[in-house]
Amino acid sequence: MRNDNKKFDTALIRDLAVLLDETNLSEIELEQGDTRIRVARQISISAPVSMAAPVAAPAAAPAAAAPVAAAPEPVQAGATVASPMVGTAYLSPEPGAAVFVQVGDKVTEGQTILIIEAMKTMNHIPSTKAGTVKQILVDDAQPVEFGEPLIIVE
Repeated sequence: MRNDNKKFDTALIRDLAVLLDETNLSEIELEQGDTRIRVARQISISAPVSMAAPVAAPAAAPAAAAPVAAAPEPVQAGATVASPMVGTAYLSPEPGAAVFVQVGDKVTEGQTILIIEAMKTMNHIPSTKAGTVKQILVDDAQPVEFGEPLIIVE
């Protein structure tokens, strides 16, 4: 980012940093004309462990990876719909409404199976194949990461 003697709106930068925390995003980039502002942070799942016991951090990383590694076992029985973005997953179109799909439901390829909110935008996530919903791997209003398994369709 080049400064070129331009003054940046520090209040805007602070607002973007707050937005990162509120939405659990890892970065936000804003561009207007020839000015570009990027606010980013690194997210570490094992951060609390490494702060409590720095020596245990390497051992904690494989333990944290074990549940993720265990997830592929059910995946072998069907196709996993993975999150295409970082955001918050919602299982229904609005609070109090019926969920898009339940375990056992038949879905068609392209059918909306959940919504991921990212930066105040609701993104409909389609099923990648036709079949039966075997497992829903996320809870309603749960933060999700890019590539995280969401639903298994067989």
